[in-house]
Amino acid sequence: MALTAVFFYLFAILAVVSAAMVIVAKNPVHAVLFLILTFFNAAGLFILLGAEFLAMLLVIVYVGAVAVLFLFVVMMLDVDFAELKAGYVKNAPVGLFVAGCVLAQLVALFMASKFGTDGQAVATAAADGVSNTQALGRVLYTKYVYFFQASGLVLLVAMIGAIVLTHRQRESVRRQVIAAQVARGPSTGLEIVKVSPGQAVVPSSEVRG
Repeated sequence: MALTAVFFYLFAILAVVSAAMVIVAKNPVHAVLFLILTFFNAAGLFILLGAEFLAMLLVIVYVGAVAVLFLFVVMMLDVDFAELKAGYVKNAPVGLFVAGCVLAQLVALFMASKFGTDGQAVATAAADGVSNTQALGRVLYTKYVYFFQASGLVLLVAMIGAIVLTHRQRESVRRQVIAAQVARGPSTGLEIVKVSPGQAVVPSSEVRG
């Protein structure tokens, strides 16, 4: 029990410190790395609570999502993080208010003696020999199936939005036009050039460029 408490406080302190460094870090690459560290510490807390499925889900899904976030937002969108951090002091009161609300909810959750029927059902199923994954699946795909489908729809919209944001139209880049290739004939695909002795052949496309 004492060793479990030591690891709990260790993971909790590291998670809080790394989460604070995500906000404080000036380099966006360092912020992403601290966010990954936060997820790993949260996964350690889930393992201590006996929710190994949620721990592995957090590592596999969220750490992978952070890599995609780093790829699309930081590298491809070329976001000016200096401009974003300029309004940090201006929006600090709102952020503190939201953080206070979240902290109050967490305190109320941990201080409550009863967590509702769903928590009791999962605990009873785990006590009867059913694994944590099976108990979570029974609750997720029965009572909360519509919320699960709605979350999938939100992720689909987010994926489409990321593709639209990263898709750029550049005039200097040559693009493949399938219709023009299919409709190409001898008049457009063949050019007869009379070359005099000692004269170089220059394609017409380079002459226009």
